[in-house]
Amino acid sequence: MATLANLKLSTAVKPTHTPAVQLRRDKLAKRLWEQAELARAQQNGTHFAPMRFRTVVEHDTGLRRQVEQPKRIKPWWFTTDAGKLALHVRYGTRLLELAKGKFAVEVPNERDIAATLDMIKAAVLAGELDAAMDAASVKLREGFHK
Repeated sequence: MATLANLKLSTAVKPTHTPAVQLRRDKLAKRLWEQAELARAQQNGTHFAPMRFRTVVEHDTGLRRQVEQPKRIKPWWFTTDAGKLALHVRYGTRLLELAKGKFAVEVPNERDIAATLDMIKAAVLAGELDAAMDAASVKLREGFHK
């Protein structure tokens, strides 16, 4: 009992669920991290493909098993008609509106893509793009109604 007396005890309880806003932030932050790693790999001349697990059913035995496969990642940056480098931020298949009528970020050169993605990731985790993510998810949900 003397050992417990040295600790600061509290009535804290682990939350039973994560709020939807935090789940959206985490999802987008993970995708931004993947894009930043892809940009770093391309800058270094290497290949980046995170692994994911897929369930495969063997046709002859009917058994299911988990197979690790590389995940294909498409870059979010592109060259515009004017020859400038631009970067879209996607939430699923939707483009996020970063500011009123602005869907892309201009990047000075390819070396700055990863740094720009890291800055956007910090903005996402701070909650600056919550309204844009909410609007994208509402548009997605509207597509399921007839």
